[in-house]
Amino acid sequence: MNNVVLVGRLTKDPEVIEKSDDKKVTTVTVAVNRNFKNSEGKYDCDFVRCVLWDGIAVNTCEYCKKGDVIGIKGRLQSSSYEDKDHNINYVTEVIAERVTFLSSTKKEESE
Repeated sequence: MNNVVLVGRLTKDPEVIEKSDDKKVTTVTVAVNRNFKNSEGKYDCDFVRCVLWDGIAVNTCEYCKKGDVIGIKGRLQSSSYEDKDHNINYVTEVIAERVTFLSSTKKEESE
């Protein structure tokens, strides 16, 4: 079973990108606090890359901004690519299936 549930803060304002096949996508990074303190008595944070598609992407961009708390339910997906120096790089990201806005306000339109 491949399920992921995260609750954290957006690290920047999400932006929708429209692909050539009319699909919409946004990639966000969610800062998720760990549930234990480090040796200095502070909570560390993990930064998790999440990919949101179509309606989820559009709604998240409309209603959320940097610093808002969101919940994401999804699945892990791994891939790899070769860079210009012929090094193999591995990427693991969360593909969102559901997003819950926990502390967001609708963005105001610029006039």
